[in-house]
Amino acid sequence: MDHCRDCESTDGEVLSRRRFVQAAGTIAAAVAALPAVARAEEPAKAPSETLVKKLHDSLTDKQKEEVCFDWDYKDDRGLLRMHVSNNWNITDQKVAGGFFNKDQQDIIEALFWGLYNPDWHDRIKKQLQDDAGGYGKEQSIAIFGTPGTDKFEFVMTGRHLTIRCDGNSVDHAAFGGPIFYGHAASGFNEEVRHPGNVYWHQAQSANALFKMLDGKQRVQALLDRAPAEAKVHFGGPDGKPSGILISDLSSDQKGHMQKVLATLIEPYRTADQDEVRKCLAAQGGLDKCRLAFYKTDAAGNTDLGDDGEWDNWRLEGPAFVWHYRGMPHVHVWVNIADDPSVQITARG
Repeated sequence: MDHCRDCESTDGEVLSRRRFVQAAGTIAAAVAALPAVARAEEPAKAPSETLVKKLHDSLTDKQKEEVCFDWDYKDDRGLLRMHVSNNWNITDQKVAGGFFNKDQQDIIEALFWGLYNPDWHDRIKKQLQDDAGGYGKEQSIAIFGTPGTDKFEFVMTGRHLTIRCDGNSVDHAAFGGPIFYGHAASGFNEEVRHPGNVYWHQAQSANALFKMLDGKQRVQALLDRAPAEAKVHFGGPDGKPSGILISDLSSDQKGHMQKVLATLIEPYRTADQDEVRKCLAAQGGLDKCRLAFYKTDAAGNTDLGDDGEWDNWRLEGPAFVWHYRGMPHVHVWVNIADDPSVQITARG
C-alpha cells in the first residue's frame, strides 16, 4: 500500500492564570536587567508560555491576519483551536519559510522544544526528519486569544504532529486540548517490530502487560476490531469503553500499568505530565480506565508479523483516551481532561 487517506493532508510549564501574568512580568524585568549576551540566551530558557507572548508581540499586523485568531474562532472544521488530525496545517505559512523573520523563527523553535522533555529532543528531531524533512519545513502555527491574558493558546501542526501551549487557559483539558503524535521510521509500511520508530517502545510496554494477564483476563483485553483511530471523543462516565478494567488487575499488573502511563507521558515537559496525572486523578485514576488490544485495526489490518505483539491498543477512561494505532506505521491520538464534557473536533 503506497498511501492512505489517514496520512494525506486532511484539510506548561502550566501556570495558573495569575501566576502566568506575574511570571511574565518578573521574567521581562529580569531579562531587561541582563547584559546583551545573556539576553540572547533568553528564548532557550524562558517558559514556552512567555515565548508565546514574545512571539505575538513581535508579529506585524499583516502576520497577525495570517496566524492569529479569536479565542472561539470556527471554520468548517469546527472550533479550530480544538481540532486535531494526523496530518494537517492549521495555517498556510510554514515556520521555516519566509513568512517569519529570523528572530521570530528562533522564538518559535525555543517555544516548541520547551514543550518536550529535554531527554526526548533527539528522538523528536529524528521523527521530524523522517516524517517531514526536519523541524520547521512542513509545520505551521496559530495563536488564539491574546497571550498574556487568561485566554490564549499556541498550536503547532504538521505531519504526525499536533502540539499545544496554553498557559492553563483551556479549562479542564491536559495539553490544552487533544494532541497527536506519530512516526513512520522506515517508510510508509513499517517492518515487524517497527525498527527505528521512536514511539514503538510504548507499545512494547503495553504488550508486556498483556503477557502478564492470565487466560481469562486476555479474553477481556483482546478484542476483534479497533474503533476508528480519530474516534477519541469522551464516552463520559456512562460510556462503554471496552477492554479489561484496570481496577480488576492484580497489584503487580497495576504496578506495570503505572509504568505504561509513565512511558506514554515521558516525551513531554514535566508540567504537562503533572497535568495529565491531575486530570486522571479527578476521574478516579487508572482504576477507572480500561485497556484494550485489537486483533485488527479499523481498516482491517491484522497483527503485523502475526507475532502476538499487538500493534493496536487503547487506554480509555471517562475523560481519558490514548489510542495507539501501529499499522502501517504509528499514529497516536491523545485526549485527556478532568471533565468528560470537554469537546474536540477530529479527522483521520
